[in-house]
Amino acid sequence: MGVKWKFRLLGLITLIGFPLPAIYALIRWEEKTVSEILAFSELSEGYWMLGIQFGLVYAAFVLLVTQLDIFEELSRQQMRMIRSLKLGWWDVLFISFAAGFGEEVLFRAGIQTWLGPWITSVLFVAIHGYLNPFSWRKSLHGLLVLPFIVLLAFSYEVYGLWFVIAAHAAYDFLLFSMMISEEENNARSTNDKFHSRSPSNK
Repeated sequence: MGVKWKFRLLGLITLIGFPLPAIYALIRWEEKTVSEILAFSELSEGYWMLGIQFGLVYAAFVLLVTQLDIFEELSRQQMRMIRSLKLGWWDVLFISFAAGFGEEVLFRAGIQTWLGPWITSVLFVAIHGYLNPFSWRKSLHGLLVLPFIVLLAFSYEVYGLWFVIAAHAAYDFLLFSMMISEEENNARSTNDKFHSRSPSNK
């Protein structure tokens, strides 16, 4: 199985596998129904559209800040990962929604029910490897992401599950999209330089 398919499988596990323990626990110990947990009725309220806007704005802020030299090494690592995956735009859309849905059901609807917004937010960022005592750059990036996660945690209480799903998915989509666009531009630039130096163009 290639790297891209492994990444797609990870997305599928996130989409389906992550929510299952939260749903089971909420049914078992909180006596909630699946429809109450997944709150599909909230979709008609339109808060998910606000979520998309919020996710895009915060992602744009993160992209702006991570242009600073201090994040250069971390950005190179992320670009190497994206390059190795060779993701297409449908992959980005799928992975973004899978992460938004799967992780928010697990953390927001599930874990936050018992641990509260603050502990759940720190746990979320730590599990993603951004609070790393062995890498101050990753920890700095974690401190940049943490306010977004905290805001999602408290927004869940006000605007509901689909607001945070939409915000998370939009955030991931913009970050992945910008990295893929940058990779495509770099590849195109390298290609143009190669052709301009080829003997047939002289």
